[in-house]
Amino acid sequence: MVKLFLCSYFAAVSSFTPQFVGGDLKGKKLAFIPTASLHEKYTKYVDEAKQAFENMGLKVEVLDVSSAPKELTERTLQRCDLIYVSGGNTFFLLQELEKSGAKTIILEQVKGGKPYIGESAGSVIMAPNISYVKDVDDEKAAPQLKSFEGLGLVDFYPLPHYKSFPFEEVTEKMLVKHAKLGLKPITNQQALFVNGNQTTLIEVKQ
Repeated sequence: MVKLFLCSYFAAVSSFTPQFVGGDLKGKKLAFIPTASLHEKYTKYVDEAKQAFENMGLKVEVLDVSSAPKELTERTLQRCDLIYVSGGNTFFLLQELEKSGAKTIILEQVKGGKPYIGESAGSVIMAPNISYVKDVDDEKAAPQLKSFEGLGLVDFYPLPHYKSFPFEEVTEKMLVKHAKLGLKPITNQQALFVNGNQTTLIEVKQ
């Protein structure tokens, strides 16, 4: 059964992780993929996510799929207990997941029941297609990307950072522009739990 934790800003919703995984996290291995953030000017959220996981007792194994040998990518993704994919440029992320072979391995592992946590771009790639995020991500960052087809593990289209600075205006416009897609907006204080065919919205109480 597919288990996904899709969010905009992991550090804000990290307290839901034990509930999502369904047990103690201490000592479990996490494949931590920061690749989407490599060409971003602001990357503090990556460090915050890593710290949050370490605070939960997880053994964090950083895996940049754009530079890691294919053998290491395959071994890390197969041996880990959970997979986390950070935010950043969705197009660059998808390009590098495909080039490295990680896309296929992640699909196999998650379809086999391994929990997956996606933050922003890491959430968007689970959609059937990622072309709708051209309004916020520069597709020129991925000149070798042949298709905008996502991993397709959900039949909806996550819209991260809804009503969240500095994306308030652009995300409202995207909801209207892509109304036929039926985007699922997620604020920085929310996350979507996908458990098989069931999707639940959770939120941090202010």
